[in-house]
Amino acid sequence: MWVFYLISLPLTLGMVTVTLRYFAGPGVPRYVITTVGYAWFCSLSFIILVPADIWTTLTGHEKGGIGFFWSWSYWSTFILTWAVVPTIQGYEDAGDFTVKERLKTSIHMNLLFYSIVGAIGLFGLILLLVMHRAWDGGIVGFAMACSNTFGLVTGAFLLGFGLSEIPRNIWKNADWTHRQKVLSHRVAKMAVKLDNAHQEYSNAIVVAQATSNQMSKRDLLRPYMDIIDKMLAQMLRDDSSFKPSGGRLGENDMDYDTDDKTMATLRRQLRRAHEEYYRCKSEYMTYVMEALELEDTIKNYERRDANGWKYVSSFRESRAGTLGSLLDTIEFIWRCVLRKQLQKGFAIILGCMSAAILLAEATLLPSGVDLSLFSILIKSVGKQEVLVQVAAFVPLMYMCICTYYSLFQIGMLMFYSLTARQTSSVSLLMICSMVARYAPPISYNFLNLIRLGGNAKTTFEKRMGNIDDAVPFFGRGFNRIYPLIMVVYTLLVASNFFGRVIDFFGSWKRFKFQREEENMDGFDPSGMIILQKGKDCIDLSEGFPALSFSLVHICIVPVLWTAYPFRIHWDFSCFSN
Repeated sequence: MWVFYLISLPLTLGMVTVTLRYFAGPGVPRYVITTVGYAWFCSLSFIILVPADIWTTLTGHEKGGIGFFWSWSYWSTFILTWAVVPTIQGYEDAGDFTVKERLKTSIHMNLLFYSIVGAIGLFGLILLLVMHRAWDGGIVGFAMACSNTFGLVTGAFLLGFGLSEIPRNIWKNADWTHRQKVLSHRVAKMAVKLDNAHQEYSNAIVVAQATSNQMSKRDLLRPYMDIIDKMLAQMLRDDSSFKPSGGRLGENDMDYDTDDKTMATLRRQLRRAHEEYYRCKSEYMTYVMEALELEDTIKNYERRDANGWKYVSSFRESRAGTLGSLLDTIEFIWRCVLRKQLQKGFAIILGCMSAAILLAEATLLPSGVDLSLFSILIKSVGKQEVLVQVAAFVPLMYMCICTYYSLFQIGMLMFYSLTARQTSSVSLLMICSMVARYAPPISYNFLNLIRLGGNAKTTFEKRMGNIDDAVPFFGRGFNRIYPLIMVVYTLLVASNFFGRVIDFFGSWKRFKFQREEENMDGFDPSGMIILQKGKDCIDLSEGFPALSFSLVHICIVPVLWTAYPFRIHWDFSCFSN
């Protein structure tokens, strides 16, 4: 048991650290980084503990260590997601000037949330006492079951969407023409968002400067204004290339100097406008560079014979020497031949895994029939520790990826953003809360799929209890019925049933969870013009993109085909009309 766990634990810690460094914005405080990192680490620990728990159950080994780690991981995520993270999130979002005032604002913001959760919990407890007088699970067990039920019900729909969309998107994006069309629309869309964000940031700067200019040095609110002035000066020093333009004062923009609360609002608006501008700028640059790189790849493939099957980049000078020529050939084979085929192969593998998960979910109800491929595989490898844990780890990891993919897609439409090196504290905290909230239910669902047989139960199942007994208002057999609903939902998503229904009611389009190819009629002219101008906006004198090819790409990133960091300097003036 400990071999797999001791190998996986450092890898998980390293993955969390690298992910946080990649996404966290420059202004995220250390205590937020620590909180988010710990929450992610505890959540991902479930993916490691489940395989170890399965093996100890199959072999009958001692489970004392597993029980300790389950308690640590579960209660850490439970407390973080329902109490600690919401409080820190409200604190980070507040614009007040003292720790005490920011905490008060945070608690006030969360009172409604806590009141609703408390009312639901009280109602459930009363209903439990009325309908299950002999139930002896305890208040703690009831809280665990309710939290798990929430995750199972909502997580089933998130999982179903991801099972359908992830293989589909990978397959479609392997088509260069399709991807070019998508990127042309994304670039045009992000250009509009970036322009709006620039306008809002400029307005916030103008308002802050005007408020400061009209406030006397003897004003009681002057200390608060000095803090805002220092924050603004630091923002402008960090990016000397930014020039406010088009900033205008509205009718109520000079009313911020009335009391400390309005000053806090001014500070909060300035900070949020700053974060939104650099988030949009980062996404815009990412899409532009991906589109230009894809165009480079297509041109190299079309001119493969003329170039001698060597990759000729538009973003860097040709490599010199024999080794350089060899690297150019390897890069051509990777970018123009292998990567596309690997994407398609990867999409097929994930599609088969999605089908296997749906089959396992659909056959949970007939208790005498075990058609779960994962259950059969785990039982077939017997008591071989590494094979059992790998056979459990891979599908569980995929289920987590599918669930979190859907969660991020929905959240980025409405609640938060996840942008490379520009994700704010509030977004990071909200994302970590969601990740922690769904880790236990995903694990619980997977354990239902593998059917260990007999009365064998893992430590996690014993601690989580039976939802049918803990939450009677869902009715008997809930654990076996809700997966059928998820399977039907997934098939409807895969067939685009909901898209057709919403298209029929045109006014409901804003509620539609759209795919990339929808509302896309060929290439977007605005996006193509921007990309044409973008070639002249790259300043190679400051260093080449970190895109340069190496053998690391072959060994480490055969399936990660879009996320490349770039060290490129842009002159945004060339995008102006």
